[in-house]
Amino acid sequence: MERKIGTITLARHGRPALSRKCWLSSDGYRDWWRRYDLGGLQTGQTPPQALVEAARKADVIFVSTLPRAQETAQAVVDGRDIITDVIFVEAPLPPPRTPSWFKMPPRLWGVTARIWWHLFNRNDGFESRREAEARADRAAQMLIARAEQGEDVLVLAHGYFNHMIGQKLKAHGWHLTLDQGFKYWCQRRFEKG
Repeated sequence: MERKIGTITLARHGRPALSRKCWLSSDGYRDWWRRYDLGGLQTGQTPPQALVEAARKADVIFVSTLPRAQETAQAVVDGRDIITDVIFVEAPLPPPRTPSWFKMPPRLWGVTARIWWHLFNRNDGFESRREAEARADRAAQMLIARAEQGEDVLVLAHGYFNHMIGQKLKAHGWHLTLDQGFKYWCQRRFEKG
């Protein structure tokens, strides 16, 4: 009899509390991102029932160490044990240095910083793209090892790093079978074969 292989579900955290309705210089965006990483979720959110159900069915739940992921876990796991691991933190978003008079909203800084980091490998002393890709591969292999033991795995983490893990899962022969996109609270499930 063939042993069951579990699923791997990558879910993004809920909506953060820090407002994106502001205009910032590149230095201001660096400070904004630091506060974003230290902050939790916006109050009054209710996680989607599908994510709560995925957590209920999961055999093991991994969570990023960042507060927004930890608070997401509190909202969906109903007191179950979780495994908190720094391997799942978001890939960095260091923006290019610009004059202080040049300002954009955080959403545009995020896109600019991601392009700057991803396409041009500009990391400004933070984790490089190559280092983040190696970390994503280690995370994917860790998740695969659990799923190959027959466990359904859920990860509560971050949009872009979840995407990076998903790319590594695909490279290891896993297929995307549920795609809710990359919005807050959304899931992407992978299965072997």
